Amino acid sequence: MMDNFTPGPFTEELVTAGVPEHLHDWLGPFGIGALVVKMGIHFLEMSPERTVATMPVDGNTQVAGILHGGAHVVLAETLGSFSAGMHAGAGRHALGIEVSATHHRAVAAGTVTGTCTAIHLGRTLTTHEIVMTDEQGRRLSTARITNMLRDNPPSDG
Repeated sequence: MMDNFTPGPFTEELVTAGVPEHLHDWLGPFGIGALVVKMGIHFLEMSPERTVATMPVDGNTQVAGILHGGAHVVLAETLGSFSAGMHAGAGRHALGIEVSATHHRAVAAGTVTGTCTAIHLGRTLTTHEIVMTDEQGRRLSTARITNMLRDNPPSDG
C-alpha cells in the first residue's frame, strides 16, 4: 500500500523522467523501465489520448552517426504503450501486439520529440499514431502501435 508520505521505490526515476505526479501511484511499483531510462526519454504530457516525450539523439545513434531507427521505434512503443496502459485503467494492462515505423528523415544531433495520438481506444484494443520530429518541427518518422488490453491475473495474496 502506498500513502502520501512514503515514496515508492521508483519515485526519483519517475520525477527525473517527467512523469506527472498523479501517475506515480500507478507506475511507482514498477518505474518506467530500464530501456526508457537508458534512452533518456523525458515525458512532457501523458494521457490515453495524447502522450508527448523527448529523447536525445546523443547516445542513441547508429554507426553512421544518425539516430538509430530502433531508437525511433523505442520512443514510439514507449509512448503508445503508456497511453494504452492509462486507457486500460486499474486492474488491466496493455500488451503490444503490433508496431511499425516509416522513417522519413535522418537526424544527427539535438533532441527528438515524439507525439502520440490515439486513433482508436476500445475495450480490448487501442491503436496510436506516433510522430517523431526534430527541433525544427520536421517529421523524422511515423509509427503506429496496436495494444491488446487484458485483465490483470488474480494475485496470490
